[in-house]
Parts: sequence; structure tokens; C-alpha cells
Amino acid sequence: MVLDGVNDLIAFLTVARERSFTKAAAQMGVSQPALSRTLRKLEARLGVQLLTRSTRSVAPTDAGERLLESLGPHFDGIEAGLAELSELSGKPAGSLRITSLEHASATLLTPAVCGLMQDYPQISVEISDDYAMVDIVAERFDAGVRWGESVAKDMISVRIGPDFPMAVVGSPAYFERRPKPLTPHDLVAHTGINLRLPTSGGLWSWPFRKGKRELKVRPEGQVVGNSVALILDFALGGIGLAHLPEDVVAESVAEGKLVRVLEDWCTTVTGYHLYYPSRRQLKPAFRLLLERLRDQAAQTGMAHTERVNAARKPRP
Repeated sequence: MVLDGVNDLIAFLTVARERSFTKAAAQMGVSQPALSRTLRKLEARLGVQLLTRSTRSVAPTDAGERLLESLGPHFDGIEAGLAELSELSGKPAGSLRITSLEHASATLLTPAVCGLMQDYPQISVEISDDYAMVDIVAERFDAGVRWGESVAKDMISVRIGPDFPMAVVGSPAYFERRPKPLTPHDLVAHTGINLRLPTSGGLWSWPFRKGKRELKVRPEGQVVGNSVALILDFALGGIGLAHLPEDVVAESVAEGKLVRVLEDWCTTVTGYHLYYPSRRQLKPAFRLLLERLRDQAAQTGMAHTERVNAARKPRP
């Protein structure tokens, strides 16, 4: 009975992990009604209810959770074993799911993933940008990318990018209405474009440092965003001041579309780290991506050091 029901068990694992018949059906390439019938037959055969269904959600029952916990690792091991065989053929394959931050995805993940998929067409990658701290084990991600100081201690963490400077900017039109702030304390008289932190629900406080003096300021504003691109667009539109990574605003500053202020107070943010569970067997595709990110980080670090040294050289 167990061997005959392997496909049914795979269907259950997919629905239980996705928490959705629609997503599971799309992933498995079957219709939603057919998948629902498969699960009902499995429940009838086992004599227990495995899933609770509502019009909006699907969740495992206590029995379903026990089955998920006992079977999940075994099927993961089978998947990993089959992926290992792809290396012997010289054509590594498999899928990767990574939770990241928008800025890290644009600057670090995208270049590495593009190169990886060009060299290995059988590898597929899904990247989900999210500022919240995601439980990558529970959410079935292979890895996550976050700032170094925010990575959980029980994870293996690999630095994939250098520390990067931040910048406070506003449009010329905005500064026609407001004087430029000379210290962070002046920001109380300015309009800020703020970032909502999904984990705490609060607004991000802008960090500043000059010498031994450190402080955090959160300017009041009319607009709150949840992405770097959105905040940049509002800054370009003259709505207020934005606190963003320096590389994000560099082009707009060079073109005169944005004006940088408080440069001597702006800090650097700890570089991005890739993190993953220490107990999880690494997929061949993940190992390849990790190698590329490490190589990319080494090259980026060298370029960053050269830029810093060049900036420190006395001008003639």
C-alpha cells in the first residue's frame, strides 16, 4: 500500500508545505480538483484527516503535521540524492528558493544567478524579496540573504558582499522649499520618506555617526514605503528626504536629480550574508551558487578596497 501511494504522499507533502491547493497543483502540473480528490482518497485510506480546509487556507491537522515531520526529511533526501546524480552526468540540475532583500537581490544575487543559469540551464532559481525575517526551514527556502547582524546564530553564515555606505538625499525641488540639514538633529524640521519594518511593524530609524557620536533619527513624513525602488521614486518626486544605500542614489546624484546631505554623518551598513541551516544537506545547485557568490564577493571586496584607497590618496 505504501509503494502504491507514493504519488499520493508527494501530493500531501506539496499541499501541506505550500498551504494551498492552487499553488500545489500548479507546482505538480495537475488540476486543483484532481489534487483535491487525491488527498481525500489518501485520507480515506489512512482513516485520518490530514488537512483542514477553508475557503481561504489549508493547514495540516495534528495527524498531518506528524506525517509531514516524519516523511518530509525522507523525500528531501531522495530529492537530494537524485540531484547528486546530475553532477555525474556533468549537467547539474535542480531548483533553489532564496529569500532576500531587494537591494541584495539587485546587486549580488542577480549577477551570480544569471551566470549560473547560463552555464547550467537545468538549474532554476526562485528569489523572494522580503524585509521580514523569514524562517527558511519552515518556509522551505534553501537559503536567505540578510544584513550580517540580523542572521540567526544557529545558521551557517557566509559573507557575500562588503559593508556599504548609506546616503541621505533629496531633490533640488525639495531643497527649494527647505534648507539643507547640517546635522541629524535638523531632520526634525524635514519630511522623511520612511521604511516600514514588517517584523516589528515600526518605522526604521536612520542611524548616524560622526567620530564617537552615534544617534538614530526618524523624520516624520507623509509617505512610508516597503522597497528601495519605491522610496527612491518618492525622493526623485520631491516628496522628502530618503535614507538609501549610496550605490542606489549615485547615478541620480551625479545627474543632479538628487542632492546629497549629511555626508559626514552617514554610516555604513554591515555587508550582506547568505545563511542556511547547518543540518541541511546542500544541493549541488546550491553549492555551485555558493561558489559563485564567494568568488563574486572576493572580486567585489578587491574593487571596494581599491575605491577606498583611491579616495584616501591625497589629491595633487
